[in-house]
Amino acid sequence: MPNQNVRFVDWLKALLIALIIVALVRQYLFANYIVNGESMMPTIEEGNRLIVNKIEVEIRSPERFDLIVFHANSEEDYIKRVIGLPGDTIKYENDQLYVNGKAVDEPYLDDFKTDLIDGQLTENFTLLDKTGRSTVPKDYYFVLGDNRRHSYDSRHIGFISKEEIVGIVNLRYWPIDRLQMNFY
Repeated sequence: MPNQNVRFVDWLKALLIALIIVALVRQYLFANYIVNGESMMPTIEEGNRLIVNKIEVEIRSPERFDLIVFHANSEEDYIKRVIGLPGDTIKYENDQLYVNGKAVDEPYLDDFKTDLIDGQLTENFTLLDKTGRSTVPKDYYFVLGDNRRHSYDSRHIGFISKEEIVGIVNLRYWPIDRLQMNFY
């Protein structure tokens, strides 16, 4: 009987250690998110489940076109695509993105633009029009949802500070038939 008690205590210790490791990973390394809303359609849709890498933003700054999750307010996190990096000028004209005066392709929007039956996906604007600044400030980002007509993003809420960023989206794991790691 004492041998059985020792085994039980060993299993209990192993389970406790595993739970602590899972809690630490979730708190500091990765997070699971369920998408709520249509602002990133067709790339990410309502109900999709994502893994967000929290540590990656501590190691490197987000890059153009990364999908990030950030604290939009005290109750909500948003997922959006990084369009403008610190120091960039941004302009949209005739559904074409211009960064620092040069046309930049957005291949993740091609199918969406093809399916449009009326007008442009992204309205014409400059960074100055939307934010009152001509360039993205240091340690800030300009983000947009892929569903440009129905996205509450930097055009409305302004720049996103690096401190507000929770992490970079690494994986969509649900629905399983849309498993994806690269979003552009």
